[in-house]
Amino acid sequence: MQPVPLFRARLASAPANGHVAFIPQIRKLVFEYCNDWPSSANTRTFLQRELIPFARDNPHVEIVVKQRNRKEPVVRGYYVNGRDKVIALNKLEVTGIQKKLQLLLDASGLKIKPLKRRTVESTTEAARGIWSGLHAERPQL
Repeated sequence: MQPVPLFRARLASAPANGHVAFIPQIRKLVFEYCNDWPSSANTRTFLQRELIPFARDNPHVEIVVKQRNRKEPVVRGYYVNGRDKVIALNKLEVTGIQKKLQLLLDASGLKIKPLKRRTVESTTEAARGIWSGLHAERPQL
């Protein structure tokens, strides 16, 4: 009896529960910049040189460019779950703008949850009881 060869394709796990495709969570990016202010210079450079290759690499994202006079440059990411994230682009180089855009693309749109500080939940009452505004003394004016 000969051993059956084990192919790499058989090692892959089969999708479960109908999840066979990756759905990106971001649906729209809106760039807002000023045409005159120096703080928007790197954003304008990015929009002129890097935006078209970025849009080709991410066809699932709708990209909108708006001109906002006398305002700092920002990019807004709108997500499938209805939330949005806003990142200021002033004082960022072109590579920094690319990193922030990658951050928006990789984000899920959920609210950021702190990992270190969990809320304290007690199973017993406090030693002094529960505070109530009805039992406090009135302040003297």
